[in-house]
Order: sequence, then C-alpha cells, then structure tokens
Amino acid sequence: MQFGIHVGPQNTTTDELRQLWRFADAHGFSWFSVWDHFYARTSDRIPHYEAVALLAALACDTQRIRFGCMVFAVQFRNIGLLAKSIVTIDHLSNGRLEVGLGAGWHEPEYRAFGYPFLSDRERLDQLEEGITALRRLLQEDAVTFEGRWIQLREARVYPKPLQPRLPLWIGGAGERRTARIAARHADGWNIPYVSPEGFRQKRAALEHWCEVEGRDPATLQIAVQVGLYMATEDDERTVSRLRERLVEQVGPQALEQPGWLIGGPDRISALLAEYHAAGADWINVTVRPPVDFEALQAFVERVMPLFAS
Repeated sequence: MQFGIHVGPQNTTTDELRQLWRFADAHGFSWFSVWDHFYARTSDRIPHYEAVALLAALACDTQRIRFGCMVFAVQFRNIGLLAKSIVTIDHLSNGRLEVGLGAGWHEPEYRAFGYPFLSDRERLDQLEEGITALRRLLQEDAVTFEGRWIQLREARVYPKPLQPRLPLWIGGAGERRTARIAARHADGWNIPYVSPEGFRQKRAALEHWCEVEGRDPATLQIAVQVGLYMATEDDERTVSRLRERLVEQVGPQALEQPGWLIGGPDRISALLAEYHAAGADWINVTVRPPVDFEALQAFVERVMPLFAS
C-alpha cells in the first residue's frame, strides 16, 4: 500500500511546510499534496498560503517524491494560466508533478474574492470543461475550445511537460457525476473522508462508470484521503486531546463523520487495515499544522511497515 501526506497550508509557516515535505521525501512516502483554498474551513482570519507558489518551492526542495495539489478549484484560475504554471513546475521537479482538479465547495471564499458560487451542477460542468481543456493544452499544439465556461483560440502552451502524459486527478466523493468525470477524463480519483465501506461503494461506482465509458478501470488510480490525528502511544488521555484538536480545527461535526483516524500506532494500523481490506492501495493522510513530527516518525516506523508489499 502506498502512503501520501496531504497538508492544509494554514496556521503554519513556510519553514514548517518545507520541513514536512522534506520529511515525506526522505521517509518513504510516495506522494505529497497541498490543498487550494483562500480561507481555512473554520475562520477567515487563520493565515493561509497559496497552492501554486508552494508547489514551485516543493519542486525545488525535494528529489524523489511525486507531488501536486489535491485539488485545484477549477474556477480560481484561467485554465491557460494554470497550464503554464503546471508546465513550469513540472520542469522544476524534473517531471514529478501530478495535478488534481475539483469543483470547489467552500462558498465563503468564493464570495469574498469575487468568484460566482454556482450550483453543484454548474460547478461540475465547469470541472468537466476544465479537465478537458487542460488535457488538450498540455498535449496538443494549438487548442481551440468553445465551452460555456472556457474559450480558447489557437492557444499554445510551450514548452510541454517533461512527462508525455502528466497525470490529472479528479477529487471529490460523488458517485454519479464526479465518478463519471473521473472515468471519462482522469488518470486518478481521490476520494476524501469516507469509511472503508464507503470507499468500497465508491470504487464500485467508478468501475461501473468505467464500463459505461468503455474504459479499463485498471488504467485509473484510486486513492482515499483520511485525516490523521495520531499519538505516539495508544493512551486514552492523549487520544482525548487529539479529539479536541480535531473539533477545534474542523468542527464538532467531524466526530460524527467517517474518514478521521484518531489514536496511537496500534489503533491507526487497525483502521488502515480496514481500508486495505476494502481495496484501498493508496492512502493519503491529511496532516494539519502544527505538525507533530514525533507522531509522524512513529507512523513511519510502526505503521507503514505493516503494509509494505
């Protein structure tokens, strides 16, 4: 099973973020990603960094790990500008970049910065146009595209990525439209914050849409993203403090939602084993600053080896 680290670049420093992705690069993780927001989920006053600039720094700071944004909100950037940024970062990393796109969900940041927050259906339409146009810009010579949301006129992106087919992911949990967009257009689908049984159900939905679209599901990677609130030991007092931290950072509803791993190494390993039994072979663990590097070291030493192939 592969492991990745996903970080929200909020309430942190650039020094801490750089320490975290260097840690991932040096300790056997396969993936590192940041998310794309202007605001934290719980407050507009929490400091928050921007994703494209962080990925450029990450490209230059690491040597081995594959990385990307999970996911870029497709409405936030002109698709041609995003394509140029992607190509530049891919070259900076010697071809290690992968890119996720999503429909967006955090309405307050849209309203604050002047982006229309449209219906779910319209945002998913934007997502499908976005990944279609982005794929063409990265691979074709001159692109003309006439969509409702995106228009391109003989648009050229040069140089091309170092990777002949730079992987594009879809992020989201929808079993109908999101899964079908992934089956139709993407190289991977990242499913956030579901239970093992929920993951099994969504994997089945993806396989269904692959059959509808005439695609071999083995050609599409699938990852599950879970929150990691880990202690170095499985004592209840420490675990209780981790639950309090989860509520503070995400909100009280998180305790009732699936996809949050809370506990010491033994408890975390047991939970991950349930995902593995459900068919997950790629796990991205979300880390929220301030980062507990001692707990991450315990994850590397006491959890990851249990799932090594």
